[in-house]
Amino acid sequence: MRILYFADIRFPLERANGIQTMETCHALAERGHTVHLVVKPDTHSPARDPFEFYGLPAARALVIERANAPKGAGILARVGYMSFVFGRAFGKARADAIITRDLGVAAALLKMPASMRAPVVYESHGYAPNVAAALPHLVATATPASAAKLKRLAVREEAVWRSADGYVTITGALANELERRFGPRHKLAVVPDGMRPPTAPAAPPLDGSAPVAGYAGHLYAWKGVDLLLQAIAAVPDVRGLIVGGHSAEPDLARVKTLAETLQITERVTFTGLVAPSAVPAHLAHATMLVLPNPASAISTHFTSPLKLFEYMAAGRPIIASDLPAIREVLRDGENALLVEAGRADAIARAIRTLAGDPQLAGRLARTAATDATAYTWSRRAERLESLLKEVVPAA
Repeated sequence: MRILYFADIRFPLERANGIQTMETCHALAERGHTVHLVVKPDTHSPARDPFEFYGLPAARALVIERANAPKGAGILARVGYMSFVFGRAFGKARADAIITRDLGVAAALLKMPASMRAPVVYESHGYAPNVAAALPHLVATATPASAAKLKRLAVREEAVWRSADGYVTITGALANELERRFGPRHKLAVVPDGMRPPTAPAAPPLDGSAPVAGYAGHLYAWKGVDLLLQAIAAVPDVRGLIVGGHSAEPDLARVKTLAETLQITERVTFTGLVAPSAVPAHLAHATMLVLPNPASAISTHFTSPLKLFEYMAAGRPIIASDLPAIREVLRDGENALLVEAGRADAIARAIRTLAGDPQLAGRLARTAATDATAYTWSRRAERLESLLKEVVPAA
């Protein structure tokens, strides 16, 4: 199958969006499909090789095309990218299917008659008005997103829900929320994110060293890293490892300031931004891994964090917030310890439990690692392929 994947992002991108996009396209190519990933140019000089950046082998069936669009995130860059999208979607080299996570791209393509375009599959990672309210920089130029912007996003979301040839959500909770708002639809698939299977067994934690509670990912307030730092402060014999955070953004400075205020700076290591391919090596230094999301709307129903699946594959016990989207994958006392969301004291108790019970920690880690095999990128591509076969004639 010939697939066009549109992603209006600079590329390679160190954020979860870039990682998930590349891994998904690479896995589809590995399954025999020809995938053309259409992105914006890299802003780094010299430009980086995406396969090397993400630690993936080159795949001849995955072609990365860079749109001839102005750099940046302004209106000119968006118009330039959309012009390229229409040129590719309606040019001579027609695809069998189009996939995008970009609501605006999906809405624009779906306004064209079905006879003029390939089937469009939209992948939703959250109800757009909620995402814009929580993370305005991702979908809106204004901060905070205006009421008019949120209304336009709601109208656009409903239009895409009703007209997309195929629709993907990353959690069942999100699918339920959209069905509650807009009614049922056919050709809907829940396709969680994935992980890359480890190439070697997880190394055991160092004997005699202080327990290390680790976290990997972005440091937005809604991710809950502040809660993890408060929990570490309450457990004096535990160290912290925070992998991620961009020095050019305020979140890294915010959590470092909090660590200073809590007087735990000497017990917490902040790596800053690391290449996606380097994350597993950093996670190996932790004795337990924490997913401390608070009970915000975006966390409760929509999140399918990449780090959840990376944690499961890492061979370490997991502490996670007890939220509906998380419970789709994790089970308390079986493959993780689930704690009340938004409670630093609950995280601290779970840290003490795992630090004091190596047998429990080992059992949780082993079960999670076994369960992780159902969430590889290859399995994700297989699930997407099943939906594509429904929407592409004679596929």
